[in-house]
Amino acid sequence: MLDFVDLEADLDAEERMIRDTAREFVQQEVKPDIGEHFVEGTFPTDLITEMGEMGFYAPNLEGYGLPNVSERAYGLLMQELEAGDSGLRSMASVQGALVMYPIHAYGSEAQKEKWLPDMGTGEAVGCFGLTEPEHGSNPSAMETRAEKDGDEYVLNGAKTWITNSPIADVAIVWAKDRSDDDTVRGFLVETDRDGVSTNKIEEKLSLRASITGEIGLNDVRIPEENVLPGVKGMKGPLSCLTQARYGIAWGAVGAARDAFEEAREYATDREQFGKPIGKFQLQQEKLAEQATQITTSQLLVHRLSELKERGDLTPQQVSMAKRNNVRMAREMSRLAREQLGGNGISTDYSPMRHLANMETVYTYEGTHDIHTLVLGQELTGFAAYE
Repeated sequence: MLDFVDLEADLDAEERMIRDTAREFVQQEVKPDIGEHFVEGTFPTDLITEMGEMGFYAPNLEGYGLPNVSERAYGLLMQELEAGDSGLRSMASVQGALVMYPIHAYGSEAQKEKWLPDMGTGEAVGCFGLTEPEHGSNPSAMETRAEKDGDEYVLNGAKTWITNSPIADVAIVWAKDRSDDDTVRGFLVETDRDGVSTNKIEEKLSLRASITGEIGLNDVRIPEENVLPGVKGMKGPLSCLTQARYGIAWGAVGAARDAFEEAREYATDREQFGKPIGKFQLQQEKLAEQATQITTSQLLVHRLSELKERGDLTPQQVSMAKRNNVRMAREMSRLAREQLGGNGISTDYSPMRHLANMETVYTYEGTHDIHTLVLGQELTGFAAYE
């Protein structure tokens, strides 16, 4: 696998073990069938508990049966999962960074004990409800409301483009609390409660091997004990997104690397004009460009892992990595598809699938343009989106 500047020479034994375990899992359990799942628009749900048994959900958290591995090990895991498919990494990212993380960081002890062990093993599945039909890039304008009624809260509203919602046992729903001056709060909403609907979104053209849906809330009553007590305001959901975007930046490297490896192998096997196409200068130029761009992105996420490990990582630094690495993966998977010619549009090869998936990853958890403006504000002090 491409590691042009020997970054992985510095991995410790645990990090190597996690990388190799995830790589073997993807090779044996994911790649044989993922093309069919992409065509059918299905997620391999039989892998959910298997991934839990292997410790793939929030392994960088501590306690409650979670491994507490290094941030680099977590990144390597996301890289290997997305080399299989973005839908696989999205499942793990949502479960770990968007649901387990806020419970771990902001939940009560009872909430942690109830949900974290079962979510860690994959026995319970979670989803994260922030995006709304009318509010994507501006989540602070959310219309979903919660109102206190005795020792309960009543929730009304709608969320959309929610990974895992049709199969989730619990949703973390972010809503404005009418009883507290419309302060944004996080609410743990079991999906089998009266008034909850989680309809699946069909006919996607991207991220097809992922279950995506909506969350409808119609006078849903939850006990006060289901409110996340440790956070108020937009800090809650935005801090979760920072965790998930870190994993996305790593994952995009995996998708790009997998597309590159397919193209490199094809260039050595495919013959035209009496020789392997890898002997032609145009093909070598494309491979050189892919290797350079992937290596640059690898350097960025390895540095971010060091900053995160010591507690110095900023949301703006994560924005740079998400923006750069996903754009890189989008462009390099397109280039790899091009190298495969007509065969490149077949599910027998991964680049076209990665390319289609990157259209979603380019958009979700902060669009490319929004991350551009986040960096612009950091560099100038002016918020262009206000």
